[in-house]
Amino acid sequence: MTVGTVAAIDLGATSGRVMIGHVGPDTLVTEAVMRFGNNPRRIDGQLHWNTGLLYSKAILGLRTAAQQHAGIQSIGVDSWAVDYGLVSRGSLLSEPFHYRDERTAQGVERVHQILDHGALFERNGLQFLPFNTIYQLASEAPRRLEAAEHLLLIPDLFNFWLTGEVFAERTNASTTGLLDIRTGEWDLDLMASVGVPSAMLPSLVDPGMVVGTLTATAAHATGLSTTVPVTAVGSHDTASAVAAVPLTSDGAAFVSCGTWGLVGVEVGAPVLTPAALQANFTNEGGVDGRVRLLRNVMGLWVLTEAIRGWQTDGHLVDLEQLLRNAAALPERAVSHFDIDDARFLPPGDMPSRIDAWCLEHGVRPPSTRDEYARSIVESLAQAFAATAHEAAALKGTPLTTINLVGGGALNELLCQRTADRAGVPVDAGPVEATALGNLLIQARSVGLVHGSLEALRDLVLRTHSPRRYTPHI
Repeated sequence: MTVGTVAAIDLGATSGRVMIGHVGPDTLVTEAVMRFGNNPRRIDGQLHWNTGLLYSKAILGLRTAAQQHAGIQSIGVDSWAVDYGLVSRGSLLSEPFHYRDERTAQGVERVHQILDHGALFERNGLQFLPFNTIYQLASEAPRRLEAAEHLLLIPDLFNFWLTGEVFAERTNASTTGLLDIRTGEWDLDLMASVGVPSAMLPSLVDPGMVVGTLTATAAHATGLSTTVPVTAVGSHDTASAVAAVPLTSDGAAFVSCGTWGLVGVEVGAPVLTPAALQANFTNEGGVDGRVRLLRNVMGLWVLTEAIRGWQTDGHLVDLEQLLRNAAALPERAVSHFDIDDARFLPPGDMPSRIDAWCLEHGVRPPSTRDEYARSIVESLAQAFAATAHEAAALKGTPLTTINLVGGGALNELLCQRTADRAGVPVDAGPVEATALGNLLIQARSVGLVHGSLEALRDLVLRTHSPRRYTPHI
């Protein structure tokens, strides 16, 4: 069996990339052919994504990939979850709303007047997050929903632009709150209860299915053939990331750390116990029918947003130097705070919000940028450690290791402090886990590799050795 080439469009909440993967039974080599920012914009005072610009960047990345690598055998798209575009006659009604837009509060109130979180959890198995798709849809003007022919989550929207085909990939659909947790199909009764027109929800497909080939327009723009297939992957970026996490024991937890920190364990069936509801855990679809039992933790967003605020004076912040300075501080010199407090969700002045939390709880606020950085990392490490232990307890298995993947794997201070606070080793990497999972599902679909999810993870482990951090206790 030969080595082949597949392409991943990997869209994160703050940046995107087009990655090439050269994949075979003993080969997994990636190359970033293009990276680009993902910057939301305000339209009439509300926060939206700029999906048109993102798509043009992705197309340019594919064109670059086609020029550099002959014989691309498949394309797959993953992105962040919950957000969607409303499409009518082939065009967006407007740019998709950003999940951090404040409008979702009214949707939460409207839905919970009909079904509270406990009742919803029984049906969809999801953590309460105020921006879940179900709440966003309840915030929409009814006339917009009536005008829409299709609701397409972000990866499905990109696949529609690439192929002209309309579908919904199941792992991402599982984050909407509209999927029946027991059947894995759209919950039509729930949609009717909250006023969501079921006709605009597309048919569901599973990771690994070829959903179409490039349209003539997409082929011309990318320089690829109209015969190149587009393959559904774990289109929720965390589903792709977890597919590439080399979980080597039942007691292993994962942390997919970027803008968000997704912390949990993999299970074979949903966990819908009162304890899971009380702990505000979510059951989301994974590759090959697995379930990701996890909780969203605020992630590196708090640090990056603080840095963005510091840089408004035109002076760039050296992240590596900032973290070195933060690591040099004694632990007792800084306090930690509840990084999952809802005040840290919207964009804005993070240091002031940290100050406010500390003062409200009788804690000394940080006083320098180094202290803020250390305080944020300590707080994030504490949340990761506690959530990993909770996830393992809900699974019924003692926590033995934490696999930390994504951009956070490069943050040595975060990895070490997570190990220290959890009391178990942290295996950091691969950094590009999401792209790897995307590429591997495509590679298996076109026959470059074979086998179970464990076989794919073994290939990751053989080609991308993690760095181990042992607890300093």
